[in-house]
Amino acid sequence: MFQVKDIMTEDVFTLKETDTLSAAKDLMSLARIRHIPIVNDAGKFVGLVTHRDILSATVSKLAGIDSATREEIESRIPVREIMQREVTTIREDAPLKEAATILLRGKFGCLPVLRKGKLCGIITEADFLRLTIQLLEATDVDDA
Repeated sequence: MFQVKDIMTEDVFTLKETDTLSAAKDLMSLARIRHIPIVNDAGKFVGLVTHRDILSATVSKLAGIDSATREEIESRIPVREIMQREVTTIREDAPLKEAATILLRGKFGCLPVLRKGKLCGIITEADFLRLTIQLLEATDVDDA
């Protein structure tokens, strides 16, 4: 039986609560990701910042504030002010079907994966799409 650890991403980009909104925006843009787990110094998972959180917290260009001022404001907002603290997580040894069901029913884009309270990976919709492609290729299913 497939488990979460079989398809999760293990090398996860993370931030700390004291990092800034500006750092989160930059990381998402550079790494081309939509979810950033937030960890403490011991590696314990404490929250999650999503692309949607970033959009909600970002000063709108419509506010008429110049980009330098906007960047200065965003560089002063700590991630702890915008992160989600109540986040559904999953164990690395959980069945893959359980993870898929949680993602689908909760309409989540990701699940942080924990081992003894510490972040050890993340499983996203993209991980399931990669698995689907692999399974389709293995069974020679065409898109014809």
